[in-house]
Amino acid sequence: MLIMNAPREAIVAISAAEVHFGAVRALNGVDLAIPPGECIGLVGHNGAGKSTIVNVINGGLSPHQGGISYNGAAAGRTSINLARSHGIRCVFQELSLCANLTIVENARIMHRALAGPGWRSRAQLVMHTTLADIFPGHRIDCSATVADLSIAERQMVEIAIAFAVVGPAPKLVILDEPTSSLDAGLAVQLMAYVRRYVESGGSVLLISHILGEILSTADRIVVMKDGKVVADRPAADFSTQSLVQAMGSVVKEQARAGGAGQAQGAAVVLELPADGEGGIAFRAHGSEIIGLAGLGGHGQTDMLLDLFARRSNNWLPARAEAVAFVAGDRSLNGTFSLWSILQNLTIASLARLSTAGLIDRRREADLAAEWKTQMEIRTPDMAGNGILSLSGGNQQKVLFARALATQAAIVLMDDPMRGVDIGTKQEVYGILRAEKARGRTFIWYSTEMDEICLCDRVYVFRDGRIVAELAGADVTEDNVLSASFSEAAA
Repeated sequence: MLIMNAPREAIVAISAAEVHFGAVRALNGVDLAIPPGECIGLVGHNGAGKSTIVNVINGGLSPHQGGISYNGAAAGRTSINLARSHGIRCVFQELSLCANLTIVENARIMHRALAGPGWRSRAQLVMHTTLADIFPGHRIDCSATVADLSIAERQMVEIAIAFAVVGPAPKLVILDEPTSSLDAGLAVQLMAYVRRYVESGGSVLLISHILGEILSTADRIVVMKDGKVVADRPAADFSTQSLVQAMGSVVKEQARAGGAGQAQGAAVVLELPADGEGGIAFRAHGSEIIGLAGLGGHGQTDMLLDLFARRSNNWLPARAEAVAFVAGDRSLNGTFSLWSILQNLTIASLARLSTAGLIDRRREADLAAEWKTQMEIRTPDMAGNGILSLSGGNQQKVLFARALATQAAIVLMDDPMRGVDIGTKQEVYGILRAEKARGRTFIWYSTEMDEICLCDRVYVFRDGRIVAELAGADVTEDNVLSASFSEAAA
């Protein structure tokens, strides 16, 4: 007999969970249940408790108070192995692939069933099939070493490993900022796959600061603030504005930076000749914000590295830094994981904070305190706490502060807003405009179209070269996409 509207047993259920780190309450009485066949969007500002609740669900943390159950069975002390045995997979914001191993070898680490004779060929087939399902036309060689992949390709591989069916299929996949390194086309492919996966009976916990993804993909949205759940409603009940208000932030209407252009008569501060037939030369003026757009992996980061190499001091300390760089892959190229927050922030400014080779600790602390306030870095102790004690978004704030705290007239930014909440983004945009007015030049690669549209001028890349230059009112999503795919330069 068919029973209509039978209650669905939750894949995971958290009840009155509390987690604290010293005086900081990361979770404060959180209730959350995730049933089969649902995509739940989890939003909140950096430090709201999202990463902590992910670690509780994933078995990395046991709540200090409250309980957790998997598929109706109460768990005592949780573990990652216990969570995985109940079908829970997680793709963390900080990617965890082993760079010195191949894709199939990384797949074997996560899937113990890939063992015995012929495991490599089976792993290769599983990864190829899963990547093709999620990202059609991906062109990733599954025998490649992870170190040889771009950051976008690494993110694609880690997502595919989580969704791969090796033995029992996953029941719940947690995606923490899954599109932070993906261009718009890849992000659309992933969100479409998430919907298909949920329609087939699987569940997804989707964490993203790109609210459009949450609103268009999630069935239900859970909002966290200061370690608590402050809203839990169907996605259809939210708009972008109401979602921002629920998060506890008043976001001002974005003023378009484009159209103002560079300051009148500003000198050229950087230029590169055209690369290849049909390419366009690159030129940057003082007091200008320049965007680098186009599909990911088409030469934007390579050009930023080239520009940095041309204008840097070849790693020799100098009192007046010529150029600063904000890395997009903070774990690989940005943070010094064993250092304090203060040391990570001030490392680029030590030359001017020193006298006779000795660092003036008071001046260093004052500089760090100034930028902690400006960037709203959430920590009680800049000098005593390590950089990894911060959430991913707060780590990115430190990298931004590191660059802006220098005296460099040129700041290169390689998709720097990855994992940063919408309120902080707005504050950073304001800082960029203020620094631009003081004469600074920003060259900004971003995978988010909203950020590209804030730039004065935009260079669109395709196949390793610049194929279009847009300015002012011509900086639109339609024009960028047209230039990205067109066979002729726009």
